[in-house]
Amino acid sequence: MKYRTRTFYTDKQKSEMWDRWQRGDSLSSIGRRFDRASSSIFPHLAVTGGIRPPDRTRSKRVLSLTEREEISRGLAANRTFRSIARDLSRLPSTISREVRRNGSDPAP
Repeated sequence: MKYRTRTFYTDKQKSEMWDRWQRGDSLSSIGRRFDRASSSIFPHLAVTGGIRPPDRTRSKRVLSLTEREEISRGLAANRTFRSIARDLSRLPSTISREVRRNGSDPAP
């Protein structure tokens, strides 16, 4: 028996699957659109009970890239965690954890 190679769907393709499912298309018709059997479409829809999952967003508590850059610049300028935290409106412990997690070696 010949098996097909595993298909990884892009985010755009998954979105199209959900759009078609919400419009009432059958699994077979969605599968035909992607040249796949309905059995390869079903797991993507069944994981959430047939309800489209919400778009993923990052938590507001996560440091942004610009905040991380500011921490790096502050460390390179020999500033304290408290002064960096004050400028970013964050707690000093947040800065401390970030530095401990990602290293504290500022570039000379």
